[in-house]
Amino acid sequence: MAKMYYEKDCNLDVLKGKKIAVIGYGSQGHAHAMNLRDSGCDVIVGLREGGKSWAVAEKDGFEVFAVAEAAKKADIVIMLINDEVQAGVYESEIAPNLEAGNALAFAHGFNIRYGQIVPPADVDVFMAAPKGPGHTVRSQYVAGKGVPCLIAVEQNVTGNAYDIALAYIAGIGGARAGILETTFREETETDLFGEQTVLCGGVVDLMQCGFEVLVEEGYSPENAYFECIHELKLIIDLVNKAGVSGMNFSVSDTAEYGEYVSGPRVLPHDEIKANMRKVLSDIKDDSFAARWIEENKNGRPLFNKKREELSAHQMEVVGRELREQMLWKNDNDLDSASN
Repeated sequence: MAKMYYEKDCNLDVLKGKKIAVIGYGSQGHAHAMNLRDSGCDVIVGLREGGKSWAVAEKDGFEVFAVAEAAKKADIVIMLINDEVQAGVYESEIAPNLEAGNALAFAHGFNIRYGQIVPPADVDVFMAAPKGPGHTVRSQYVAGKGVPCLIAVEQNVTGNAYDIALAYIAGIGGARAGILETTFREETETDLFGEQTVLCGGVVDLMQCGFEVLVEEGYSPENAYFECIHELKLIIDLVNKAGVSGMNFSVSDTAEYGEYVSGPRVLPHDEIKANMRKVLSDIKDDSFAARWIEENKNGRPLFNKKREELSAHQMEVVGRELREQMLWKNDNDLDSASN
């Protein structure tokens, strides 16, 4: 079993005298910066000049600098801007300002795994990856809890990279929940695979298919939305607390029996796993990364087209209308993904 670390394994004093530059102030950036500051760390924020997050970070009490200046001032630089822009920002703003013995950190391994960022040989490189969105990283910290994190060290030049990474994760609250050791390659490939085949790609397609079948068979779109989309959160919350067996204990026996006899009819294991292996192959042989990098270079034509099509789909239209009428709507605020 992979090694797990907790607060007893972390020493926040390792970060004393070190200045941490959080690059980006979006979902993860604001949470990391606030949690580290509340843990007693010396934190500054690096942002694009003129960006809308600049005033937000200043209002939250941080010293804000242009990315290049923040990198120059810092001992630890963590990249918390979107994957697709990291390489360009790194090359022009960060690389020229790194010094030997600095640490370069990430919350996702994409750019290191696919060679979009190649750090100099004289800096530490580590990953501190919370397994939850930024608002949860912050709210759990404030509540005295934490979000589980992944840790990985790609370069350990100083010999202290693991201690620095563990201290950093403790500073954002992750050691309160548990820190799982991994590698940049494993984190990147499993993260992309999970997103594409299950969490986003698989689940969204399954919800859409269920919604369309019910509507096409004459059932009301509102009922179709509730049964195939809204209630999914209830099921996932149960799984998150007690596993699939615990979820089955909480639902009706009728629902559990239907899981056993109908689930494999909809999603035949051998066929699904064969298709999943094709997706994993694309991730491992760099095909997916190459397509995504090219998509961004070309102005995102497929991405933008698919986003527009999904927004206009009846499932999304009905969902927006229902949420506007329900009392839970104020609990549905989403983190901004901008930086």
